[in-house]
Amino acid sequence: MSTERLTPHLVRVVLGGEGLADFQDPQFADSYVNAFFLPEGAPYQPPFEDEATRDLPRDQRPYPRRYTVRAWDPERRELTIDFVVHGEVGYAGRWALHARPGDRLQLRGPAGDYSPPPDVDAVLLVGDESALPAIAACAEHVGDGMPVRAVIEVEDADEEVELTSPGALEVHFVHRDGAQDEESLTRLLADAVAALPRLEGVVTAFVHGEAESIRAVGHALRDGGLASREHVSLSPYWRRGLTDEEWRSVKRDWVRRLQGEMA
Repeated sequence: MSTERLTPHLVRVVLGGEGLADFQDPQFADSYVNAFFLPEGAPYQPPFEDEATRDLPRDQRPYPRRYTVRAWDPERRELTIDFVVHGEVGYAGRWALHARPGDRLQLRGPAGDYSPPPDVDAVLLVGDESALPAIAACAEHVGDGMPVRAVIEVEDADEEVELTSPGALEVHFVHRDGAQDEESLTRLLADAVAALPRLEGVVTAFVHGEAESIRAVGHALRDGGLASREHVSLSPYWRRGLTDEEWRSVKRDWVRRLQGEMA
């Protein structure tokens, strides 16, 4: 295992070892693994059987979190995952912040369902730093010369990272530190997307990140005809004002309502 701080709030962890001997090659650009983080004082350590933890009190069970496969090296059998960290807040970020060689992390996967379709004319990638690993992976999985536009929300210039692509890539970072109020913060990405020149032809859009922000982007795409409806992937990773557990409890109903709005 090795770690690298890419920005003040983005930590890269490279996992290796015998536990990845049977890891399957990811099939999608936005492939992900489910990682299981242990609460303080858990009476077990990886590897553990899921069934053995289900009857434990809630505060002793592992906390599952979904993370993008940022890179997979099949020859070295090394898996790269980028974590957004906010100090000691959150099980996953705290683990990544303190990860050291010899630490273990239990994973399930990979799985996924999105890759930029090869038969479109342009690719639009939109999200905040929670979606940055997926956006970066998608940008790397397009054909030579494919027009690719990435619109990414981060806190400030210190959080920007370089993206690469075999396509014709243009990257636009927008900064939260310039938002005046909650409404402008929610609309930051949507307004940035709408203000850019229209991409030509059939456009696929990958829009992932904070729930209300991606909802606003989805409406901008629909109302402005900025992407082909059958090629839009919308996924809310988190919601401002809610903890991970609070968001997980309401996410299914929220997604159902969003799907109805976009239909």
